This record gives sequence, structure tokens and C-alpha cells, in this order.
Amino acid sequence: MSAGTRTPRASVTVRVPAKVNVQLAVGAARPDGFHDLANVFLAVSLFDEVTATPAAGLTVSCEGPDADKVPLDRTNLAARAAELLAARHGISPDVHLHIVKDIPVAGGMAGGSADGAGALLACDALWGLDSSREELLEICAELGSDVPFSLVGGAALGTGRGEKLTELPVGGEFHWVFAVADGGLSTPVVFGEFDRLTEGVDVPAPTASPALLDALRAGDTTALAGTLANDLQAAALSLRPSLAATLATGTDAGALAALVSGSGPTTAFLVKDAEAAETVAAALKASGTCRTARVTTSPAPGARVR
Repeated sequence: MSAGTRTPRASVTVRVPAKVNVQLAVGAARPDGFHDLANVFLAVSLFDEVTATPAAGLTVSCEGPDADKVPLDRTNLAARAAELLAARHGISPDVHLHIVKDIPVAGGMAGGSADGAGALLACDALWGLDSSREELLEICAELGSDVPFSLVGGAALGTGRGEKLTELPVGGEFHWVFAVADGGLSTPVVFGEFDRLTEGVDVPAPTASPALLDALRAGDTTALAGTLANDLQAAALSLRPSLAATLATGTDAGALAALVSGSGPTTAFLVKDAEAAETVAAALKASGTCRTARVTTSPAPGARVR
């Protein structure tokens, strides 16, 4: 279909979720600088929205918490998504992308990756391209390791550098509290600290925990709490020691398990139910160990046109 025959749309808005890594197993650094991962993603019901509108060129705007920390140039994954999609179809990326943030910025919850996936789906719909799921996932993988999961949502095991997804069954709803820290942590810096901490150590090949996958399949919160794991947590705590107090606060308030979310600095607390989530969130907010706390559930759907 040529660009001239596509049906124009006034705008397209896509809602896309945050993620928590219920398991993040990290292998040794590869020659290309990446790490092999066994990354069990779970989408949670905190969402960004990306709206694509026709424009004379490619521009990006943003609103919401910490919007001033979101780059508005071509380094933004949303802008890169529009460029890659347009290049594949031989058209110009003439679009304005407006991002409404609710996922913590640089918080280890894949907010930037979510915006990339959201922009990709929004531009595909705006431009009437009707790309296949496989093509969209290829572009997502080119954008970054977490971007494919932002498109898919639900639960999935990511292997390779996290971009090769196998969707996973989830047998029930899980309740979470996320403590948002002041400032962010750079994912490459956290991986660099992981490499420093494991220098001279025989790092095993990463594998998904069968017990964790069983807990997800059964929807068993208690079993899942006993299997949560993040190999980047020691590196994140090394770079941000204050996170230990946040983890302890949530656990003392009744969380069944606590861990750093991805590369941090957001911390995640798995709780029994909605009532326990409110109790843990209140304790975290009152403790002074974090900026705020968010209550949410999982699994959540992937990127969807509204």
C-alpha cells in the first residue's frame, strides 16, 4: 500500500504497561558487552500513554512525574521507534509523539521501553501500515532488550539479552507495592557494577527457576514470594546503599517478599492482597526512605490502542 492510499487518522493513543522482573538471572558479560539473561517479566498495571499525531516532522513532548528527565530528542526510544518503522516502509517519520508518564522514570520498570513500544504501535496505526506482530517484535528487539515485552505484556521469559520471548501462563492476580526512589540508576552502570562485583567469579549460565514458573502458573502468591530473585540487586545496592532501608521498611510492614526492580532504583514488594498493599504503601510513604509508593496488580495487558 502506498503512503498516498492510506486512510489518515487524526491521532492514535496507545496505553502500555510497566514491568517487574520476578526473576532476573544474569550471565557473564558476552564479547559484545551484553549479558545472557533468564528474565521473567511480569507486566503491572502502571501505564504510560503515547499519542501519535500527524506533524511536519518528528517531535516529542512529555508530561507527568519527572517528565523533565525524559529526553525529547532522537535518543528517546519513542522517537527511534517512529524512525525505524518509517524507514522500513520508505516513508518520512512525520509525527508528533506525546508521552503521558505514570511509570517511574529510570526506575527499573521499563518506562522508556514502554514508550518505545507504545510509539511503535501508535505510529503503525496512525500510518495505516498494518504491520504483522512479528515485524513489530523485530523492531522492538532492535530498539532494546525490554521493548518486546512492553508490546506483549502479561508474563514472559526473556532469553538472549532479554529480547527472545516465551509467553508464560499466569493463574491468578498478584498484588504489588512499588517504592519510587529519588533519582534514577543507569542500567549500563548497574550492569558494569555487576561485572565488577563478579570479576574472577565463575558466573553460571542463567536459567529460569522451575519453582517460580510453577508459582506463576498456579497464581500462588506465597510460592512466588519464596522464589523472587534479581542478580542485579547486589550491584544496585552497591551503587545506592540507601535502598536497603527501603527494602527493610516494606518487609517489616508485612510484604511477603521484596526486591530491587530490574536495575533499580525502584523497589518492589509482593503482598498478600489489596489491604496489605495499602498498609505497606502507607508505611513506605511515612518512612522517608522513598519518594512515594504505588499500589498495583499483575498481570497487565501489553501495548493496546485505546
